[in-house]
Amino acid sequence: MFKFLFDRDTWQEVYDSFSKNKLRSILTMVGVWWGILLLIGLLGSARGLENSFNRLFGDFATNSVFIWGQNTGMPFKGFQEGRRVQLSLSDTKKIQENIEGIEFVVPRNQNQVPVIRNFLSGNFSIAGDYPLLDQVEKKKLIHGRFINQNDIEEKKKVIVLSEDVYKQLFQKNENAIGEYIQVNKINFKVVGLFQTSKINMGPPIDMHIPFTTFQQIYNRGDRIGWMMITGKPEYNIVQIEKDAKLLLKNLNDIHPKDNRALGSANAGKEIGKVTGFLIGMQFLTWFVGIATLIAGVFAIGNILLITIKERTKEIGVRRALGATPFEIKRQIVVEAVFLTLVAGIIGIITGGWILIAINALVGQGDDATLVNPSVSIAVVFIALIILVILGTLIGLIPAFKATSIKPIEALREE
Repeated sequence: MFKFLFDRDTWQEVYDSFSKNKLRSILTMVGVWWGILLLIGLLGSARGLENSFNRLFGDFATNSVFIWGQNTGMPFKGFQEGRRVQLSLSDTKKIQENIEGIEFVVPRNQNQVPVIRNFLSGNFSIAGDYPLLDQVEKKKLIHGRFINQNDIEEKKKVIVLSEDVYKQLFQKNENAIGEYIQVNKINFKVVGLFQTSKINMGPPIDMHIPFTTFQQIYNRGDRIGWMMITGKPEYNIVQIEKDAKLLLKNLNDIHPKDNRALGSANAGKEIGKVTGFLIGMQFLTWFVGIATLIAGVFAIGNILLITIKERTKEIGVRRALGATPFEIKRQIVVEAVFLTLVAGIIGIITGGWILIAINALVGQGDDATLVNPSVSIAVVFIALIILVILGTLIGLIPAFKATSIKPIEALREE
């Protein structure tokens, strides 16, 4: 069987068959070419979109939820409706100890403050944070460092700035590390500079200081503004959110059915929606691409049927000279597979060029829409295997048609 594929006469027949009507052969290949081009282009674009999404959230613990106190919506245990709920550090400890599946609980406080350096000033958001924040919401440091445990213990007046703050308070290329700025007329030493995030799952923060320093300066005591809860990967963050809210309601004398008292933003739930969209997009891409391929391959089958009609006399001569039905079928199937593969390979190459062009146009820079749109070698091989299978199956239709013709009837064909 495989010797047949290396026989020069086999490929001479393939060439003669398609060279008799080159235009028809080329037009027949367009359907397969377009199908594989669509498949590669759409899969590559979907991968680029996924890469863009991963770059945005790559340093963020996506299995997270933010919870903060609001005003109660129902009276409970002698408290009137509209009471302000104030969360505390002890609440975070209770959640960490009593709810299954939690990896981290990060308390935070936040404020809007005036900042001055020399003759430059501005109003920015500031947060009191623990070093743990850098594990669940990784900061892309440009210079210096983030808050450390020593800062927490000694309540140091150190600060980490975003690049937006740096641009407003410092000259271009000026070294900010070690310099001092005034926050609410209190001097803070700059120890770090981080890149401003393009996406914020919680409130946007311009500056970070040690949590204990924030508590002391603003006299917050045990009170916190909000907390970020991160679940272990194998646990459902939606269930963790429900459990955490129920526990907080018990700890803060809130009616169990009061849905207004606690605000929340579930990052894992929202990111899950985007992930589901990406998976659905890839499935749709495969469906559309393969459906288009099948349509193109059927066009090849139809053309081969016409070709068989034109080659009736030739097939009759071959049968009269001793060619078996299997040999006739084999030749027709090889022609179908060859035509399908050539069109597919051209489509893969063209699709690759299109992805290169897309990457050059919208895949560069920090604001890239599609980051590195590409397809893996495995996808290319799968596409080629699908082409071979479809080409073989569609080639069997004209092959059986050819062998159904009796030699004597074929020789009489004019």
